[in-house]
Amino acid sequence: MHQWFLSYNGQQVGPLDQAAAQQHARQNPNGHCWRQGFAEWIPISACTELSEGGALAVPAPPSSARRSADEIDYRIYGEDMQFVEIELDPGESAIAEAGSLMYKESTVQMETLFGDGSHTGQGGGFLDKLVGAGKRVITGESLFTTVFSNAATSGKAKVAFAAPYPGTIVPLHLTNYNGRIIAQKDSFLCAARGVSIGIFFQKKIMTALFGGEGFIMQKLEGDGQIFVHAGGTILERELKAGERIDVDTGCVVALTDTVGFDVKPVGGIKSMLFGGEGVFLATLTGPGHVWLQSLPFSRMAGRMFAAAYQKGGSKGEGSVLGGLGGILSGDRGF
Repeated sequence: MHQWFLSYNGQQVGPLDQAAAQQHARQNPNGHCWRQGFAEWIPISACTELSEGGALAVPAPPSSARRSADEIDYRIYGEDMQFVEIELDPGESAIAEAGSLMYKESTVQMETLFGDGSHTGQGGGFLDKLVGAGKRVITGESLFTTVFSNAATSGKAKVAFAAPYPGTIVPLHLTNYNGRIIAQKDSFLCAARGVSIGIFFQKKIMTALFGGEGFIMQKLEGDGQIFVHAGGTILERELKAGERIDVDTGCVVALTDTVGFDVKPVGGIKSMLFGGEGVFLATLTGPGHVWLQSLPFSRMAGRMFAAAYQKGGSKGEGSVLGGLGGILSGDRGF
């Protein structure tokens, strides 16, 4: 019996048995579902296996379309500190950011490559790799990418990658978004081999100067599976044509390339100086799909730094004892 996982606006439910999954699907069909054997999450409404007496009919990609990326199976574990386990067939590979590996089976070989790894085993020359490496440097990433390949002649092998901080791992298949997703530069976690990781510059000068994390973003292209990481809780929004939402610049995780990205002042001088929300907000205008996060890493790091002990004194978290209170409470030694 399969274990099912359901997703509603980025919130996962599961594992569920067949009966429980069918009950959830009847109560709320406006989500996505996944079980072992699926190559990707599919809409609940398109999964006949979750309808009573139905048999699964997972839509397959058109046979005329040649896939350049490997087809990988995966499973996401955890709630707040998640990791994704990828199952590779012989000869298949996954690419990942340096330092994201959690574990791998012995038949999985890892190789550090120059560039984004998208041309591995596909005839890419030195110039392609050099361009890929240059793009990664501009977005603040390492010159190198790690490729994990199943070197066995038979049998599947697993490799897992962990999220860098509390949040949600979001699985996306690029074929569902016209082959391109624009993502925040630090959100990419891993992907199937064949996905290209490029750069996306904002065209408007105001957006470039004041867009914060949205100034230089990553452009993920191809026809494979990708995994992005969002801090805290993820929110997905489908924007209609002309529909606009205003968002903190750090809360933008990813968007489809049809979404307009711009910035605007938060308000008057008083709001800019004392509002605590920065000087500019990102404006996202439809049509298209957007993914937002509740806890940008920059915000979490700022709070940690503000709460850390500072030489010459402590903020003391409001304690009237100040530095003495920190010593008495065991926060630091003498």
